[in-house]
Amino acid sequence: MTDPAPRPPASARDTDDTPDDDDRPTLFWYRYRKGDGWRADMPAGPPGEELAALRSGLGTEAGSAPKMWPYYTSRTDGRLTPRLIAEHSALALYGLHQQSQSAPMHQRGVGLGHALHALRLRDRYSSDALDRRVANTVESNGLSPLLYRLRMLIPNLRSAAQPLDYDQLMKDLVDWQQADKRQLVRRTWGLGYYVWGPQAEVAKNAKNRATPEAPAPA
Repeated sequence: MTDPAPRPPASARDTDDTPDDDDRPTLFWYRYRKGDGWRADMPAGPPGEELAALRSGLGTEAGSAPKMWPYYTSRTDGRLTPRLIAEHSALALYGLHQQSQSAPMHQRGVGLGHALHALRLRDRYSSDALDRRVANTVESNGLSPLLYRLRMLIPNLRSAAQPLDYDQLMKDLVDWQQADKRQLVRRTWGLGYYVWGPQAEVAKNAKNRATPEAPAPA
């Protein structure tokens, strides 16, 4: 008998303002998790066909990709809700992010801005080019342009094996649909990407120590 999928904290099950509901199914990115890794019976994580089903939702409206229907946890009476739209979007991006990755790409506490900041520190890409792409993403007007630009950034996180908090991303996508909350999401992502203070100095010093010193000119 296999271990049941772990129950995440209420904050991982509910990303809107509704009361906690113990009957709500587990969000997909917890389905095969145990602690910080995968369950013993699923050492490679989610099956490839399930991740492919999630990716079928990329660029589509919530509810319009039948392969994704079994993975929704959001309640609906047949109408699109902000939570369902956000969950659909987060699931599709997670399917893209987790593809071909051995370690879980969902990690709590790593917001989008911080994940992109970590990517910038690795010098895998031009800092100026990444700055422009992140700025364009944060300045998106409306959900569709935002999701298109996130879809372009997620493969960069995947190639660097950089995880992201999908609980938080899902909540951010709910808030993005409300004009009065969108600016707060922008600010949070921006401050996470442009980190000032001791944390940034520690990261910078660690990167410098890992970089071989160039020989002095003759």
